[in-house]
Amino acid sequence: MFEDSLQSSLLFSPLSAKHSEHVIPIFFSEDMEEDSEQQNQEKDIPSLLPIVKNLDLIVFPKIVVPVLLKDPQSLKIMERAYELQENVGIISRKKNTEKFFSYGTTVSVMKILELPDGKKSAIVRGNMRFLVEEIIQKEAYMFAKIKPLQDKNLTKETPKIAALIKSIREASKSMFSHVKEGANEIKNAIDKIKNSNFLINFLCFNLHTDPSDKQRLLTIDDVEKRGKFLLKHLLKSLELIQLQKKIQSKLFNNIQEHQKNFYLKQQIKVLQNELGDDEEETEIDELRLLGEKKKWPQAVADFFSKNLDKAERLHTHSADYASFINHAELFLELPWQEYTKDNFDLVRAKKILDKNHYGLEKVKERIIEYLAVLKLKNNMKGPILCLYGPPGVGKTSLGESIAKALNRKYVKIALGGIQDEAEIRGHRKTYVASMPGRILQNISKAKSSNPVMLLDEIDKVNHQFRGDPSSALLEVLDPEQNNTFTDHFLEMPYDLSQVLFIATANTLDTISKPLLDRMEVIDVNGYTIEEKILIAQKYLLPKQKKNHGLKAKDVTLTLAAIQKIIEEYTRESGVRELNRKIGATVRKTAKNIVLNESYVKKIHVENITQLLGHATFDKEIYQNITAPGVAIGLAWTPVGGDILFIEASLSKGKGKLTLSGQLGDVMKESAITALSYIKAYASDYAIDHRIFQQYDLHIHVPAGAIPKDGPSAGITLFSAILSLYTQRKVKGKLAMTGEITLRGKILPVGGIQEKILAAKHAGIDTIILSEKNQKDIDEIKKEYIQNMHIFYIDTIDELVPLVLEKDPVKDHLIWDYYHEKASSCV
Repeated sequence: MFEDSLQSSLLFSPLSAKHSEHVIPIFFSEDMEEDSEQQNQEKDIPSLLPIVKNLDLIVFPKIVVPVLLKDPQSLKIMERAYELQENVGIISRKKNTEKFFSYGTTVSVMKILELPDGKKSAIVRGNMRFLVEEIIQKEAYMFAKIKPLQDKNLTKETPKIAALIKSIREASKSMFSHVKEGANEIKNAIDKIKNSNFLINFLCFNLHTDPSDKQRLLTIDDVEKRGKFLLKHLLKSLELIQLQKKIQSKLFNNIQEHQKNFYLKQQIKVLQNELGDDEEETEIDELRLLGEKKKWPQAVADFFSKNLDKAERLHTHSADYASFINHAELFLELPWQEYTKDNFDLVRAKKILDKNHYGLEKVKERIIEYLAVLKLKNNMKGPILCLYGPPGVGKTSLGESIAKALNRKYVKIALGGIQDEAEIRGHRKTYVASMPGRILQNISKAKSSNPVMLLDEIDKVNHQFRGDPSSALLEVLDPEQNNTFTDHFLEMPYDLSQVLFIATANTLDTISKPLLDRMEVIDVNGYTIEEKILIAQKYLLPKQKKNHGLKAKDVTLTLAAIQKIIEEYTRESGVRELNRKIGATVRKTAKNIVLNESYVKKIHVENITQLLGHATFDKEIYQNITAPGVAIGLAWTPVGGDILFIEASLSKGKGKLTLSGQLGDVMKESAITALSYIKAYASDYAIDHRIFQQYDLHIHVPAGAIPKDGPSAGITLFSAILSLYTQRKVKGKLAMTGEITLRGKILPVGGIQEKILAAKHAGIDTIILSEKNQKDIDEIKKEYIQNMHIFYIDTIDELVPLVLEKDPVKDHLIWDYYHEKASSCV
């Protein structure tokens, strides 16, 4: 009897059929909406509810629907439920995945039908919604522990609810009026449904939308809210149908067979542009759900929710909509109040620094002191470190080692060439293609609010009409302000006070004074030749062997061979080029091994030219001084120390001074000072004053293409000029460095370690320095200056006997003329 009643009122829902593999008939009878006590009383729900999985069928309470039983497990579950009059749970699978939704509906099996093709279908009636708490798989069957969910039904027919129900009826009938078959029957069925709760569930089931939207309807407990959400989708479906009609009327006239493909593509394009993406609500809802799980300050949560509300009111293809979504995703990606635990084991930190960096003892000691202060203070409010030094000395890798020692995340921002302030502070999200600044981008990448952030090449930040990035960095690097750093894109203060900022620079001249004032500069000097040899032997060569697939015994380099590569094939403070040259040497060996060619396993000095070609640079070595007017000075360069030959000559003239060799202003002034002192005290050195008016003086410093400057050549210039005027040669294997004054004082200069080692490698064994430079010698390892004689002086009077030979040269070309003039002067 019941089956006859059902079949006599059978209606088809083509709108639901679109999302199924077959047409699902929906049964409706007026007695379904009668909420009698027997119909409302649910069967006892067992502790483990048997589950029937379905691709996209979502059942609502009080709705009767047939379920096609495709697999034997579902058939057995339904037959048992029908026989024992038990409840069964139906849950739907998520699109394009094997996972299932967490909400489902308990159903009662009303009938098992056999279809003409031999398959079976179960007629089921939805009873109660439930939330899956745990899935349990028993052999081929699925069971679930569930939490039953009661609907908050409509009780009072208020004007507001009446208007809602009326709008739902009119919208659904308008939508179904566009269905070619059964439109009148469907509209009559909607008119006959008097129960508002049943009407909403009935239309929710028949709604033409994605299963994820139906699933969201199923999760809503309040039937009134479910009705509002239903109405929204009914209106959207109606708009879609009307738009389809409009597009068809525009494009269908005079369409030809070969234009069909174009028509379909154009239709899809217009739909997307004019209506928007159906997944808009799902995207925003997912963001809301993720926001609820986020542990962040309440002010941030309120701001996040407010922006999502704005996004909901925008069209999905609006540029502002994409900006709001990107903005919300940034909020979710940032690690608000998430920190890694610091490791302040200074012994461990020292081991890590020693392992990764050879030498640089002062730098490593300062870093350990810095970490010790952080441990005692337990906060990051302190000076920002700026590692200053030439390229290739390990500044960037020092930052990485500090992060490893502290057990923090490490991120690097390359500031070289940045010209726009927005690179630091971000763009305002109203701009097209706006994005956050690099600071927040890297915080998001680190997944921690207290990483070690390396600001690489801070000296190469440029400023133009777009703004000054270095000014934006002032707030970032100020411990008193960066706890409320505001990125233009984020629009909310973000706490950077726990970030350990480390900057690197090759020069301090281009860094703005306010920015430099916020940083503590640590000078990272270049490596000496001795240090480079040890680095190559212990680190670079083993690394290159490993990178090229060679074993330790396949190739070795002698210390002399490494030194030759350093001195004649590289000119650098660091070891980057040295690493490349060693790599080139190892590649030759790898090629020989692969080709089964004979090769030298132990590379000596004489093998280097064959492997690397002719020397790139000429090594400055000591040359015997054969004439007066030549002295050897010591110079510091960005790539290490060097010896400097200074030559002076006299020619008949009127006392003119000529300086050549591309000398800087300071070095020219040193030459003038030296000459002025000699003129002032000429009688002390047995020099006739008329010589200064009758001869022109020319001072030249070889390697004229290389700019030279600085005061450290003062005593060398003095020695060369005095040697020329007195015709007393400078003693052999002697070099000097120091600044002079008109009072005859010798002042200290810098770069002593590099200068001393350069002299040693050039074959010089005697050095003259200011007595105030003795402290610099004490810091050099004793083995580096073994067998060298170092004299410390305070005045020029102490210098002359140490530098010049006692007797003048008598066989020099100008001796006869000079002697004649000197005799006549007497």
